[in-house]
Amino acid sequence: MASIDTEVPALLLRLDGNPFHHGTLGAVRTLGRAGVEVHVMLDEPAGPVLSSRHLHRAHRRPAGASADHTRLLGELRRTAALIGRRAVLVAMDDRGAIAVARLAGELADHYLLPSIPPGLPEQLTDKSELALLCARLNVPHPVTRLPGSATEAATALEELGGRAVAKWVRPWLLPPGSGLRGTSLVPDAATAARLFTAGTPAGSRLLLQQLLPAHGTDWFFHGCFDRHGRFLAGGTGVKTRSWPPRAGLTAVGRWVPNRELTALACRLAADLGYHGILDLDFRHVDGGYHLLDFNPRPGAQFRLFTDAAGTDVVRAHHLDLTGRPVPPGRARPGRLLVVENYAAVALLTPASGTRPAPAGSRPTPSGGRPAIEAAWFAADDPMPFLAVLGTLARRLWH
Repeated sequence: MASIDTEVPALLLRLDGNPFHHGTLGAVRTLGRAGVEVHVMLDEPAGPVLSSRHLHRAHRRPAGASADHTRLLGELRRTAALIGRRAVLVAMDDRGAIAVARLAGELADHYLLPSIPPGLPEQLTDKSELALLCARLNVPHPVTRLPGSATEAATALEELGGRAVAKWVRPWLLPPGSGLRGTSLVPDAATAARLFTAGTPAGSRLLLQQLLPAHGTDWFFHGCFDRHGRFLAGGTGVKTRSWPPRAGLTAVGRWVPNRELTALACRLAADLGYHGILDLDFRHVDGGYHLLDFNPRPGAQFRLFTDAAGTDVVRAHHLDLTGRPVPPGRARPGRLLVVENYAAVALLTPASGTRPAPAGSRPTPSGGRPAIEAAWFAADDPMPFLAVLGTLARRLWH
């Protein structure tokens, strides 16, 4: 195991209000197991992550602070004073990544942060800006339309072949309870027009994106980069199940080494001058890897890429920001990540799976069965899993 500096605590920041974000629990566990004092700042009064034995303390974020950077700055400074020493600050969602980058200059005395341009995370998470960026950097990207009216949305759908993927230009602006998903399939013109109208009061414009062929393979890349653009940790994987089908979150993912995709991701990070953790989603069709999303923070499934020494992108980030070396680790291809609640539904839905990776790139794990990383269950930390089961049982009962 890399020699992590246990004298430097960590604060995980979540601004999107999702109490069932297994990536946050994964970050709590990986740092806590390494001996780091782990704090979280979030606004939910309860949730599985709060029951983890690896969590040192939860700090409640006041309502409204997520949208007000001045208030958030004050809360982060107050939390730094409670922690009592400089901590590594890790944003676990897009809105948090945008805010931390904007406030980095004013937070530098309180937190250890990656050095990136203040506006870069906002540019990367804005779906229309990402399309322009891909064109400039010669990275394949689905054909994208940004309609200006409900009528234009219906027309754009026809131009894209009658079906498309709907995304919101700035999905972090969608209010809780709006019923709008960050990504969804649009089967007809009426749905496209309805979504456009719904997005107007929600504060984010509708974007329609070419629906790439279903025979394509959905890949993801997770990586941690130092300030010089060197790739420190991470890997490439394939979605074998997703929920909702074809346009949703990873329900089951497999670690599949892919040198071509890794080289593309590293080139993209170098061209952007990116420092820190990123999560990229691709679909492989017609011989090319099309970038679907760029998340400037840890992806929820980052624990899939845990090497033989226990290092993942979050631990590597802590090592990097505290001046510790990140030793090269032995990869564990074939590992599976299973998100229990999504996988259970996806396995019952035949259309929810994606096609496997090409036969030549599928590893054969030594020793037979692949190692499985569960999102919620852990033998050394069972309470979050029990909390998830309890919540699901209550929902089914009612």
